[in-house]
Amino acid sequence: MMAAVVGDEEKLAELILYISQKSATDPKFGAVKLNKILYLSDFLAFGNWGEPITAVPYQHLRMGPAPTRLIPVRDALQKSGKLVVQTLPLKSGNRQVRTVNLVDPNLKVFSGREIALVDSIIQDLWDMDAEQSSEFSHRFVGWKMTREGEPIPYGSIFISDEPLSPAEIQRGQELAGEFGLTDKTT
Repeated sequence: MMAAVVGDEEKLAELILYISQKSATDPKFGAVKLNKILYLSDFLAFGNWGEPITAVPYQHLRMGPAPTRLIPVRDALQKSGKLVVQTLPLKSGNRQVRTVNLVDPNLKVFSGREIALVDSIIQDLWDMDAEQSSEFSHRFVGWKMTREGEPIPYGSIFISDEPLSPAEIQRGQELAGEFGLTDKTT
């Protein structure tokens, strides 16, 4: 039996510190949004370059995708004095759980394109609150095709559930005919 891939937890820790630092002035930044930024960073990196930033496993949670090792990595950052977790009451009655970095992240573990991708995701989600960023993450096929607690495969970033256009259907039929894959029963 093959062991589960753990990924690079050191890189995950530094990414948590980096996102927390970049999001320090975002009044809507909390645990849910952190999870979405991590997910999008890893999965879009995989989709764009064939390799995720951290390669840690992700799972389906009710509020959207999250790294399976987020809590242990976050707790280790707290224990080492690199991060604190603040719980703030919101006007809505909900609580916002914010990660606040106490040290600068080690950017040497990232490439320039990785940081640029993370920055663009932070910017894209800036105006979203927890509910909006959660709803946004529910649009991804990887989350849709899994159930609570199940792993989300990185390859799911390549799957679309958008309806095919007439041109795509026609091209598929042409290719099927070209390769002898037409249905002989119709």
